[in-house]
Amino acid sequence: MPFVRIAPIFGVIVMVFALTMLVPLAVALGMNDGTAELWEGPLLGAFAAGGVLWWAGQRMVGREPDLQPRDGMLLVSLAWTVLPAIATVPLLLFYHRHGGSLTFTQAYFETVSAMTTTGATVLVGLDALPPSINLWRGLLQWLGGMGILVLAVAILPMLGVGGQLLRAESTGPMKDTRLTPRIEETAKGLWSVYAGISLACVLAYRWGGMSWLDAWIHMFTTMSLGGMSSHDASFAHFDSPRLEWIATLFMLVASGSFALYFAALVKRSPARIWRDAEWRGTWLLMLGSVLFIAWLLVQRGAVPQWSEALRLAAFNVVSAASTTGYATTDYLQWPVFAPIWMLLLSGVATSAGSTGAGIKMVRLLILLKLVRRELARIIHPRIVNPVTLGGRPVDAQVVYAVLAFMLVYGGTIAVLTMALLLTDMPFDTALSAVVASVNNLGPGLGEVGPAGNYAGLSALQLWLCTLAMIMGRLEMLALLVLFTPGYWRK
Repeated sequence: MPFVRIAPIFGVIVMVFALTMLVPLAVALGMNDGTAELWEGPLLGAFAAGGVLWWAGQRMVGREPDLQPRDGMLLVSLAWTVLPAIATVPLLLFYHRHGGSLTFTQAYFETVSAMTTTGATVLVGLDALPPSINLWRGLLQWLGGMGILVLAVAILPMLGVGGQLLRAESTGPMKDTRLTPRIEETAKGLWSVYAGISLACVLAYRWGGMSWLDAWIHMFTTMSLGGMSSHDASFAHFDSPRLEWIATLFMLVASGSFALYFAALVKRSPARIWRDAEWRGTWLLMLGSVLFIAWLLVQRGAVPQWSEALRLAAFNVVSAASTTGYATTDYLQWPVFAPIWMLLLSGVATSAGSTGAGIKMVRLLILLKLVRRELARIIHPRIVNPVTLGGRPVDAQVVYAVLAFMLVYGGTIAVLTMALLLTDMPFDTALSAVVASVNNLGPGLGEVGPAGNYAGLSALQLWLCTLAMIMGRLEMLALLVLFTPGYWRK
């Protein structure tokens, strides 16, 4: 049975995840914020549960379980549903202790939103939360950005299932491209690049004027393209053009493929980055959108000065397009084209191998080239014109996978939007909440726009958005395959 085969591996992942609670525990003790006991119990409990699962699994399947590639799908799905449940415990304990009204549904929505790097929140009064709680929300995003499973492969090669995990956890249509001969080296390389750029980001934020605590929290949520903040006003709290430009730069960097950065580093060829068609497409689309929306703001009189329009457009457009979700203004007050375009950008303006979600630029490029090929075939039926990317032909299997993904992507948005409409949610809020959740963006339109949050949603509405976030993070197919009869047959 798949559950039995993955039990010891999942136990190790739970133990690794439990150890991450040492970070907020250290902050609670160091800053004396009165929450140390909130972390000790959940940490020990989760570590012990993971240890029992590992020990029991080892006894049932032996030291080297015969894992199949499909086992990675179940493992990833379990990680992105069970680990957020563990992460809710400190939040629930804190609110219970202080007489708050946080339900499990709301807490689970919050932690799923964090780990999937969506950034939607149901919490208010963020400025008054203890530092350890805000840091935990940010840390969950940073871990979820590159993937707790890739981290496990990087530091625990004894798992012996790196290939299955990395393929299941990776995003994009071309998951099997290896950067190094050994999968553990690939995972370590990706995490090294991720951690190195993250360190540069936290130092830049500190130089820009943030406190060390804010710098770490916002580094976590910038590099993961998650967008959770420790302030109710989001990035507008700082009111700093310098910090906004720093954030814009690192959001752009995180929108690119970390695998591409790793390959450029290994080959000592920075030019390799610009030669990548997906990277160029991502940055050029964002740049063009920033310039056009800045022009639109000035032309429509929404912002009088070009320099101010450019700053506002650069930060907020890149934030939305990269699926980060920070905001410095209520851009729903801009000309209606702008917020709708920004919501659509969140689906396509990140690269495969980045910490973003959505369709990904590589799929958009393949679809555009497929359309161009079919148009050419109408004129010249006998022409041989393969779909190419970066000068190389794209395998037909990849093209079919892209088409299947697009069908499921559109169907998921349609079905979940109709489900939210059944709860009497307004159409603009329902559609944008689903799109923002599936794309792991966070803010949508209407009630869930940049000036609001998801606190007013009912339990059923929150569960539907939670499902959308998980499906978006796992790119739908990896989760849906678990519900097919063929998956469970021997």
